[in-house]
Amino acid sequence: MNSATEVTELAARVRAQLAGRHPGEPFGDLRTLPGGHSGLTYAITAGTDAYVVKAVPPGQRPVGRNDVLRQARVLRVLAGTPVPVPRVIAADEHEPAWFAMEFVTGEAIEPVLDEHRLDPDLCRARMLALAAVLRDLHGRRAEASGPALDPADELERWSRTMRAVPHELRPGSEELLGSLAARVPKGVPSVLTHGDFRLGNVLCRGERPAAVVDWEIWADGDPRADLAWFLLFTDHRNFPRLGRAVPGLPGEEELLAAYLDGRTPPPALDWFRALARTKMAAIMGHNLRRHREGKHHDPDQERLPPTIAAMIRTARDILAPRS
Repeated sequence: MNSATEVTELAARVRAQLAGRHPGEPFGDLRTLPGGHSGLTYAITAGTDAYVVKAVPPGQRPVGRNDVLRQARVLRVLAGTPVPVPRVIAADEHEPAWFAMEFVTGEAIEPVLDEHRLDPDLCRARMLALAAVLRDLHGRRAEASGPALDPADELERWSRTMRAVPHELRPGSEELLGSLAARVPKGVPSVLTHGDFRLGNVLCRGERPAAVVDWEIWADGDPRADLAWFLLFTDHRNFPRLGRAVPGLPGEEELLAAYLDGRTPPPALDWFRALARTKMAAIMGHNLRRHREGKHHDPDQERLPPTIAAMIRTARDILAPRS
């Protein structure tokens, strides 16, 4: 837990960096923003402006999700492109590192999973608009042009995660992993990928995406992995006991057509659709295991088994030979 002294020291550093933009204007306190999954996330006001500050937790190494300056880097790469992102205002590499970005107002709501009262037509419009944003993101070349990515590496990663889950919580998973391993497709040239691209990670104003956020796991990756993950959130039936029906929400085929915009579908997309379900089942199984072992008490995790089973079952259906 960050101490009051550490927060005070960070606030002083942030104010010093931003002071030149706000001469003579008062600064507010550095207040914690809920919901962040990486580093420490705060908000601060300066005059009539507001900023979000992301910082490395004191005493921790800036690696993985705590590497906040890596997030700042991708935001700067995307600044001025058709992919809407918050503007980076300041950054400080001195430990503990941090950066400040503009505070973008908007709603980040996952229609089939979150509690909300949004008009279904608004949800539909947002999802179709986001398909175009993902297409624009995948139009960005990777930082370093290298050999085609190997989907087998991604499968190996999620196979390990899945197999760390007790067998009784993942029925049919071994057969699924075997089917995926037997059909690993060829890699494609890497592009800029978000890693968790969905409406729940996009601030929207009205029908339009205002800012794609939560770039903790961005990578030079396979666009099919991003796309398949996005498609997974179109249907509440993918999430038994968790999902809610949203009338008129585009299905996978319509959303894929919006993303492609007349282009040819990428090869082996069904394999990645199955992999996305495998990934979701592995993540949920891992979270449920941690709860039952007492490592992270969250009774809500007990709602996950039907969805885990459904993810595995539908992934196997996707890979099943068609007569």
